[in-house]
Amino acid sequence: MSGFKKFLFRGNLVELAVAVVVGAAFSGLVTAFVKSFIGPLIALIGGEPNFDGLAFTLNGTTFPYGLFLTALISFLIVAAVVYFLVVLPMSKILERLVKAEEATEKACPHCLSDIPVKATRCKFCTSELTVHAS
Repeated sequence: MSGFKKFLFRGNLVELAVAVVVGAAFSGLVTAFVKSFIGPLIALIGGEPNFDGLAFTLNGTTFPYGLFLTALISFLIVAAVVYFLVVLPMSKILERLVKAEEATEKACPHCLSDIPVKATRCKFCTSELTVHAS
């Protein structure tokens, strides 16, 4: 029983559970945003973005391909909204944070190994280095 308790309260599992719950809530938020704002904007430009009624019949069997088209368009819209409103801004923010961090290592000009910035001699090839004043 203690092994099961350790498994349940392991950091990864709890973090994963929180991520799933937050992801589900975020999915609802994005879906509502797309239905409330993006869908009506598309309807203004190109008509109703709902193809559920499209179908063809072959040997008495109906194939409602419009359902697939509507789901595909909805997926592409949601993916674009998530990319442009979440992924792209977050990557820009992370890029700026990484640039703001001061480098602690540099490449040795002789052997290209990573060494501390303030090193005067490479610990790998023992070459003497010039220290640049910051």
